[in-house]
Amino acid sequence: MADERPFDVVLLGATGFTGGLTAEYLARNAPERARWALAGRTPAKLEAVRERLAAIDPACGGLELLHADVEDAGTLRAVAEATRVVATTVGPYVRFGEPLVAACAATGTDYADLTGEPEFVDRMYVRHHRTAVATGARLVHACGFDSVPHDLGVLFTVEQLPEGVPLVVRGFVRAGGRPSAGTFHSAVTGFSRLRQAGTASLERRRMETRPQRRVASVKDPARYERSLGAWALPLPTIDPQVVKRSAAALARYGPDFSYGHYAAVKQLPVALGVVGGVGAVFALSQLPPTRSWLLGRMKSGEGPSSERREHSWFKVRFIGEGGGRRVVTEVAGGDPGYGETAKMLAESALCLATDDLPPSSGQVTTAVAMGDALIERLRRRGITFELLESS
Repeated sequence: MADERPFDVVLLGATGFTGGLTAEYLARNAPERARWALAGRTPAKLEAVRERLAAIDPACGGLELLHADVEDAGTLRAVAEATRVVATTVGPYVRFGEPLVAACAATGTDYADLTGEPEFVDRMYVRHHRTAVATGARLVHACGFDSVPHDLGVLFTVEQLPEGVPLVVRGFVRAGGRPSAGTFHSAVTGFSRLRQAGTASLERRRMETRPQRRVASVKDPARYERSLGAWALPLPTIDPQVVKRSAAALARYGPDFSYGHYAAVKQLPVALGVVGGVGAVFALSQLPPTRSWLLGRMKSGEGPSSERREHSWFKVRFIGEGGGRRVVTEVAGGDPGYGETAKMLAESALCLATDDLPPSSGQVTTAVAMGDALIERLRRRGITFELLESS
């Protein structure tokens, strides 16, 4: 039984940059009763992390260190069998992630990651969802800036609107800060694997049960959004896919739900630069030599200084309409690519391990698996969910 396992949470990837921040967050914020441990391939590196954590909280000097190698399925199964939840920051997930997902699905262990890779998420659904349903495991992807503020922000917005009516929500993302190396590497990898991603998406659609309600995308073109005083650019990230999967699973989203996802950019030249920059990265991702050059621009395991992270921020504004009502909400926080992402992953893992949550199993979203419980956790830790307007 999960309650008989020695650990509540095991963190894999603490020797990397974002994983290290997640470990530091747990050292500062995990309840005293929480039983958590670190896992990784290199004992010396894990010991160095433990020493750093002990400087934050001397009790962390006794953290157990577990051997886990993403190329050794046996070590991953042993880790999964020892804990209620595994949280992992080891990406790109399409290259390194599946063995751990398989181990968690097989052993009934909850799983949380930071992936923003649609191909990986779809392949894991096709290959491991049914097993996880049978064992009771909850496989929760995208537990960082991709896609917690957007998935839970839409849930929060929907809860301000009438029930049982068609709803339309649009999300507008603004952020000041550097994307993480892991996010950048995942984006470049994704751009280079569009054919494989399309195949994975088709396989998933063939396997999935059609939702009982209509769930669709809002297909607005790039335009000037007067209510925000900004240009709205369609944002082709994993976030709208996650939102729509939550809507398909939860009746609270109404019989007919649509979502649009945009970057909000104040100045037109900057908006044009964003479009051009994304286009350039896409083009350079198509050929191995230029892709390798791109990946070398931001190395995994590296990140900005704490001073730079302190000045980073994000705001996601949502406009929801339905049943004659219109609401404006906002989710906001600090450094999206590193500090807040580490917080979101750690709180997701603790939420799965210790909170009284609605029943769910298989591959599920943060809104389905944790919903309001995770919103309240994040609110207590400084990420705001606010209702700004209601009419």
